Amino acid sequence: MTEVRWATGDDLPHLPEIERAADGIFADIGITGLPPAAGPAEFAGADAVLVAGEPPIGFARLDVIEGEPYLSQLSVHPSAMRQGVGSALLESAAGWARAQGYDSLALATFRDVAWNAPFYARHGFVEVEADTPALLAVARHEHELGIARFGARVVMRRALTDPSG
Repeated sequence: MTEVRWATGDDLPHLPEIERAADGIFADIGITGLPPAAGPAEFAGADAVLVAGEPPIGFARLDVIEGEPYLSQLSVHPSAMRQGVGSALLESAAGWARAQGYDSLALATFRDVAWNAPFYARHGFVEVEADTPALLAVARHEHELGIARFGARVVMRRALTDPSG
């Protein structure tokens, strides 16, 4: 089982390389020139950063945007992919949002990349419209970065409460 923990200051310098390495696999499907990886200072400014491994082999960055929890980044080093690391990080991220009192967790991802939207759908995320202040802010930010030029994007949300009560 993959242990997920809070990132420490010592972990932050490792995270940009994990993000760069994880982004590198997009080249295999023709997606190149993604925005640069975040730096340690940007990670330090997140509302929560969770890591797997010591030193880290994967991370989840969470930000609260306009009062809504948002999974800004989930990256796993290619050497550790397909071993449950991403799933463990995702479940821990949902647990963090739930513990903070939120009833959902949102993200934006590539619709047609197998390890993006289909992965999140398997974990209970469903496609939604960008119709909240937070998701509209995300859509504006992605537009400014030109992310759509790399492929169709989708906004997804996962309920964190049991609808039956």
